[in-house]
Amino acid sequence: MPHQPITVSGVEVTPLCDAVGPMGAAIRRPPAELFPGSGLRDEPWVLHFHCFLIRDAADRLTLVDTGIGGADSPASSWAPVPGTLAGELAAAGVTPAEIGTVVLTHLHSDHASGAVADGRPMFDNARYVIQRADLDAARGPVLDDVITVIKAQLQVVEGDAEVAPGVHVHHTPGHTPGHQIARVGQVAITGDLVLHPVQLDDPAVRYLYDDDQDAAARTRAEVLAALRAERAILATAHFSEPFLPL
Repeated sequence: MPHQPITVSGVEVTPLCDAVGPMGAAIRRPPAELFPGSGLRDEPWVLHFHCFLIRDAADRLTLVDTGIGGADSPASSWAPVPGTLAGELAAAGVTPAEIGTVVLTHLHSDHASGAVADGRPMFDNARYVIQRADLDAARGPVLDDVITVIKAQLQVVEGDAEVAPGVHVHHTPGHTPGHQIARVGQVAITGDLVLHPVQLDDPAVRYLYDDDQDAAARTRAEVLAALRAERAILATAHFSEPFLPL
């Protein structure tokens, strides 16, 4: 567990580093191609794959995103599998059975695959929160190997909602139709709203693998402007450092 938790308004937020590594050959592209117009140099983009554990004052536990999963997960074609989420939770003194709520920011394989293990839900006692728009768009291995397995535990929301005491989700479409961020106090857990620090300097910089690049850029600009206005703390999925005060 290389990263330290922060406490905001009595709520502890712990970054869990599921993996670190570049994209695999199946989808790897030069950074300037991944982020058109960014001016990034042609050097490897090393991603950190962060999940976040939220512990409130009543010891209720919420997990935001579940990482890339095992060696045979839907992410195995491109991400550095297996993920180490289970070990990260253990290092934080938490068992999967203690998690009451799991928020999936979206249904890409590096954020959702760790929701299952050995063909069963990883978090037996949790509700898995996803947006209706992402559920409707789900296809392929994530649908077959993840959503089908956890379907009895799904909590499907549409738009903004409080999904656990003090934990809110906000619909932020573009990267996927049902992409959502999670908020707890001053902290915004942003999923893939922002993929690379270059997009903080210029939210208009597109990302090749956004489902709708124009919508993602609009959403990114609007949400980041609002978060800056309130001096929020970003909790990012793929930056080297998980927390970034704005």
